[in-house]
Amino acid sequence: MAYVIDDSCIACGTCIDECPVEAISEGDIYVIDPDVCTDCGSCAEVCPTESIHPE
Repeated sequence: MAYVIDDSCIACGTCIDECPVEAISEGDIYVIDPDVCTDCGSCAEVCPTESIHPE
């Protein structure tokens, strides 16, 4: 199951550098590609707003 980023994302960019498979892309908020995400949770661990969680 892939992780998702909810609307509380402040687009700080912290998660992008943590993703080992580059599944996160920029937008109004950041978005995780569910087809690429390996469910490792690295992004969720560093998110300062706790916006990233399992789908």
